[in-house]
Amino acid sequence: MGWMRFFVMNMFQSVISKIVLSFLALVSALALVSCGSLMPKEPPGPIYDVRSAVVVSGPKVPPAVLAGVGDRVNKAINATVRTEVYPRVVLTIRVVSVAKDQGYDNSQSSAKVTVDAASVEDGTVIAVSNFDVLSRSNVSDASDEILAENIAARIRSIFTLNHGSE
Repeated sequence: MGWMRFFVMNMFQSVISKIVLSFLALVSALALVSCGSLMPKEPPGPIYDVRSAVVVSGPKVPPAVLAGVGDRVNKAINATVRTEVYPRVVLTIRVVSVAKDQGYDNSQSSAKVTVDAASVEDGTVIAVSNFDVLSRSNVSDASDEILAENIAARIRSIFTLNHGSE
């Protein structure tokens, strides 16, 4: 009978400990969520009045990528209307490198991009953004266009530009 009492007590302690641990996990999760909402939100980045953009690169970047980025970003610039006064800038978009046919099925392309925003007034660079873009396409003929759209989308996001009409 002693072993039966020992078994029942162990099972009872095990159930109680599971309930207590579950309760503590729930309380700590709720505390984390509530603390996260008390944290100050990150202020939005500066907004610029982008006037124009030029796309440059080295010799190994496909011309379709350069033309696609330039067309899309310039359409976005033309479609963006600022109602307030912001620093006027011109963008120099450098497609530093492009790697194609990556991944296990050769459907990935990637690009390293640097964007400088130079002041229209005095030409000083007032903002720099460096980023990598990754795209996937099962149609090799469309991979340059998809990569160009992904690069342009990132630039539109960074510089708060409208999408632009097609």
